[in-house]
Amino acid sequence: MPAPETQEPKVDSNEKMTDAETVQKPKSPEEIAALVLNDIKQNFGFLDKAAVNFEPRFSMRVLRGLGNLRRRLTPDILVSTVDAAYPSPSHKSAALILKYLGKEESTMEIDESLSGNSTPVVLPEIDIYILVLLQVYLLDQGDLVKLNSFNDEAITILRGYNRRTLDALAAKMWFYYAYGKELNKQVVELRPLLLAVLRTSTLRHDTETRAMLTTLLLRNYLHTQAISQAHQLVLKADFPESAATSVVARYLYYVGRIKAIQLDYSAANESLIGAIRKAPQTSYAAGFLQAAHKLKVIIELLMGDIPERSWFREPMYETALSPYMDLVKAVRIGEVPQFSETIEKYGAVFKKDGTYMLILRLRQNVIKTGIRMMSLSYSKISLRDICIRLHLDSEESAEYIVAKAIRDGVIEATIDHEKGFMQSKEILDIYSTQEPNMAFHERIKFCISLHNESVKAMRYPMNQHRVELKNVEEAREREKELASEIQEGDMEDDDGDFDGL
Repeated sequence: MPAPETQEPKVDSNEKMTDAETVQKPKSPEEIAALVLNDIKQNFGFLDKAAVNFEPRFSMRVLRGLGNLRRRLTPDILVSTVDAAYPSPSHKSAALILKYLGKEESTMEIDESLSGNSTPVVLPEIDIYILVLLQVYLLDQGDLVKLNSFNDEAITILRGYNRRTLDALAAKMWFYYAYGKELNKQVVELRPLLLAVLRTSTLRHDTETRAMLTTLLLRNYLHTQAISQAHQLVLKADFPESAATSVVARYLYYVGRIKAIQLDYSAANESLIGAIRKAPQTSYAAGFLQAAHKLKVIIELLMGDIPERSWFREPMYETALSPYMDLVKAVRIGEVPQFSETIEKYGAVFKKDGTYMLILRLRQNVIKTGIRMMSLSYSKISLRDICIRLHLDSEESAEYIVAKAIRDGVIEATIDHEKGFMQSKEILDIYSTQEPNMAFHERIKFCISLHNESVKAMRYPMNQHRVELKNVEEAREREKELASEIQEGDMEDDDGDFDGL
C-alpha cells in the first residue's frame, strides 16, 4: 500500500513577508554610525590596556581592524570621535582634525571642570590613533593635497612623543605619510627625513618604527632605481626579526627584488618564498601576493626551473598571472619566436609590473631550453639545424651557445668542431648524482628555519620569572613553618608522655 501523504502545516503569507522584512531590513545611517563609533570607543579601551600593561598586542589588535573600519568612516563619525576623545576643541590634535574635516565650528561639549587654565590630558595612543583614522579617510577620499598638508602637521605631533607603547601606531602613521608623499611625487625629498627618523628609532630601540622605515627606504630607493644604495642599506641596517609579520613580508619582497636585479637568483628566490609565506593569505593582501608571485615566476625561469601550474589556476592569481602563463609556455618549449611575440604583446603589462628588464634576460634561457630539448630528442644534430630551429644568426653563434650550455651543465654532450655537429651523451641515473642530496638538504634547512622562527615568535608573559621566584620563596617559607610546627608538635607529644609517667 502506498504510504499516506503527510500534509505540511500551512503558514500565513503575511508572517513570511514579516520575517523576510525583519531579516533583510537594512540598517539606517544613524545605526551604522553608532556601530562604528562604538567600535572606535572599544578600540580606545584596547589602547588604554596597551598603555597601562605595556602590552603591544592590544595595539596590534586595534590596527588589524583598521582595514574593516576605514570603509565606514565619514566626517560625522570622525567629529563624534573627536567629541568622545578630547574634552575640549582647543586641544591641538582636535583643532587640527576639525580643521581638515571642515568642521572648525564644532558643537563639542566643553567640560567646565577642564576649562580655564587646566590643560586637557588625552592618552597619546588614542591621540595618534585618531590622527591615523583621519589619514586613511583623506587617502580614501583621494584628496592628495589636503592629505600631504595634514601629514606634515600630524608627523610633527607624533615626533613630540617618545613612548614604546606608541611604536605600532607610529609605524602605521609613517607608512601613510610616506605613501602620501609618493602619490604627490615627492619621493626624493622624503628620503633625508626617513633616514633621520631611522637613526632616531634605532637609538630609542623602537622596533616597529625601525622595521617600517627600513622597508619604506627600500621602496623609496627601488622607486628611483637606486639599487646600489638599497643594497648598502640591506647590508648595514639591522632589520629587527621581531617586527610585525606583514612588515617582514614586505621587507623580504624588496630584498628579493634587489637580489634579482643583482643576478643573485637563489637568494632572491629564498626571500620571495619567505615573503609569500609570511604575507596574510586573505583578499586584503591580494595585490601584494600577486606582485610577489609575478616576480617569483620570473626568478624561477631565470634559475632554469618551471613554475607550478597550480599557481596560475588559483582564482586570486588567474587573471593577474595570465601574461606570465604565456611567457612560461614559451620558455618551457624553447620557442624564441613565441617568446618575442609574448614580450611584444604584453610589454606594457610587464613594464607596469616592473619585471620587463628581468624578462629580457630570459632569452638566453629560452635558447638553453631549446638546446636541452634537442639534446633529449636527438643523439646527434648538426649545428646548422640548431641555428635554423632556434632562429640564430650563424652557426658560430650556435656553436658558442651550445658550448656555454655544456659548460653550465645544462646538457650532457660534446661538440665535433670539424664535422659541425653536437653529440649527446647517455642519460645518467639522476639518483647517482648529488641532486637528490641537495634537494633533501634544502628541505631540512627549511624545516630548521621554520622551527627557529616558531620559537622566536612564541609570546611569554612579562615578568613571569619574578612571579615564579616569589612563589618559590613563599613555598620555602611554608616548608619552614611546617617543619617548625612539626618539631613543636613532636616536643609537645614527648612532654605529654613524660607527664603520663
